[in-house]
Amino acid sequence: MFHSFEEDSPVNDMLRHEFFMQHALQQAQAAAAQDEVPVGAIIVHNNQIIAAAHNQREQLHDPTAHAEMIAITQAAEALGDWRLENCTLYITLEPCCMCAGAIVQARVPWVVYGASDPKGGAAESLYQLLNDDRLNHRCNVVSNVLQKPCGEILTQFFRRKRMKN
Repeated sequence: MFHSFEEDSPVNDMLRHEFFMQHALQQAQAAAAQDEVPVGAIIVHNNQIIAAAHNQREQLHDPTAHAEMIAITQAAEALGDWRLENCTLYITLEPCCMCAGAIVQARVPWVVYGASDPKGGAAESLYQLLNDDRLNHRCNVVSNVLQKPCGEILTQFFRRKRMKN
């Protein structure tokens, strides 16, 4: 069902991150097609995608239905454990405070995101929740992976919304 990346492939870490971010971008495109804010997330465990989700706030009438939250739930079910150790979360937009809190609670060790969110980002831009020494878990963060396409899908979405109004 899900795609995997060969562990013994001769590509470097950035190419691996770009490979998986492309899958997160596909989820963002699915969100845009449903008139949801186009954010996509996947979770990788042992170089295999175990969860894939996109924003569904409008569809589910749920303010917590962010791509990361749904992907975390899917991954926990796939692993049979709420601790998402040895996993990497790929997200097209820097996580918000709610999602960063869930990431910390799920013990996700790696977070890779595309576009920064200067107005609400809780990984690096506005807050640094994923690396806060006061919390019991910290994440390794890789930012700006495929930043341009991750940002452009959001820019185009909101441009269309403004033109409709």
